[in-house]
Amino acid sequence: MPDGEIITGTVAIAGRLDKALAGAADLSRERVKGLIAAGAVQIDGTTARNGSAKVKEGAAYSISLPPPEMLAAEPQDIPLNVVFEDQHLIVINKPAGMVVHPAAGNRDGTLVNALLFHCKGQLSGINGVARPGIVHRIDKDTSGLLVVAKSDAAHEGLAKQFADHSIIRRYLAVCAGHPIPASGTITGRIGRSDRDRKKMAVLPDDATRGKHAVTHYEVRQRLKHASLIECRLETGRTHQVRVHCASIGHALLGDPVYGRTPKGLRALLEDLGFRRQALHAARLGFRHPISAETLDFCAELPSDMRELIDETAR
Repeated sequence: MPDGEIITGTVAIAGRLDKALAGAADLSRERVKGLIAAGAVQIDGTTARNGSAKVKEGAAYSISLPPPEMLAAEPQDIPLNVVFEDQHLIVINKPAGMVVHPAAGNRDGTLVNALLFHCKGQLSGINGVARPGIVHRIDKDTSGLLVVAKSDAAHEGLAKQFADHSIIRRYLAVCAGHPIPASGTITGRIGRSDRDRKKMAVLPDDATRGKHAVTHYEVRQRLKHASLIECRLETGRTHQVRVHCASIGHALLGDPVYGRTPKGLRALLEDLGFRRQALHAARLGFRHPISAETLDFCAELPSDMRELIDETAR
């Protein structure tokens, strides 16, 4: 849920106010506590003052989210693997370990810092000074392709394609075990976990929060205690591949949040120093938002994932 707006609704489950609002509004519990302390929360028209207060089921709430404090990123001369570039957009093959845009704890060294230097500041301004040009993102420890808008017109055109799910996105991943069947579709609403607000989770079908998500998968290679799979995304939710694969009992190898390394592979991953989710955005296809030309890009697996696959194929 973006900042700078008012969230309204009704409490679904009675209980502590901060916990009830966190679930209803899909915010972290700590965020809700801070908003209550700032006087930004109203329950049935009355300003809430105490997060531990009890709230009744059906109570109407209103949360005023303050506008974000946008910090301008600084250009930095960081090498980029540019797959395609013209005056409207740029496609990057991002290495694992690089954060896409500045945030708390990662103010520099990000893809945005590198893009500002490379593009001499000529990036779309739609997402503000902290995320110029960013239409979509991939996780810090996921490698692979993403497209960045250099103009507002390109940004709007790309955003529309992401919204109508016409973008082609294929991920290669190494998951634990051997999925049965070897190909299939994983569906389920994805939203913040009730047990750990820092994690995403597949929510019940009747949940009123979270977003519908669809992932198609196919086993490409059967490995020792693992499988190389291709995932085709219909939607693009936060941590979608990682959460969906974990939900069917085949979490990605190396995933520190959603996975647990199979016992038979722990020593190997330690020897390889493989400490990230084995996930790579391998293919990205879309219609050029200005010329309408069909563009389709592929990025080979990075060396760490190739080594992991080679070692588990023996």
